[in-house]
Amino acid sequence: MISTLRPALVLFAALTVATGVIYPVAVTSAGQALFPHQAAGSIIEVDGKAIGSMLIGQQFTTPGYFWGRPSATSPAPYNASGSSASNLGPLNPAFTEAVKGRAEALRAADPGNRAPIPVDLVTASGSGLDPEISMAAAQYQLHRVASARGMAPGQVQALIAQHASRQYFGIFGEARVNVLALNLALDGKTPHTR
Repeated sequence: MISTLRPALVLFAALTVATGVIYPVAVTSAGQALFPHQAAGSIIEVDGKAIGSMLIGQQFTTPGYFWGRPSATSPAPYNASGSSASNLGPLNPAFTEAVKGRAEALRAADPGNRAPIPVDLVTASGSGLDPEISMAAAQYQLHRVASARGMAPGQVQALIAQHASRQYFGIFGEARVNVLALNLALDGKTPHTR
């Protein structure tokens, strides 16, 4: 029995060291060397104070700010320690009610806007932490934000264009904009990343 048990224990110890020590140290070191900003959490600072991360969304609900994608995390929206989806399917009545409520809130905040609501403004993502919205979602909110701030729509459009991120490698995903960075630009604050 010892002749059978010994190789199993040696293999267990070797795999524990390889996958529990060597691999995490190698990946962490490579991440910090190749992508230091992202590996440090992509923290945004304003006036020396950390106010968020470029990688985790925040909730904005006032008309003068762009609203991000809804979050289904609990116990609070955009809870990074509880990243999760709602697990409600499209035929679930609770999902339908949640989407309808989000659409009504968007319509109430901008009653004159009759454009179709982009799907990313009424459905939560798989992580519940999305920091970005599609360009269509930004365009949908443009007039509400401009009106609430007393700005010309062209000024807000210029900020959207300035903060837009292109597709990955020009073909993957879609153009998008980081909500926190865009809202900071609206406030006239220059974010610094560390």
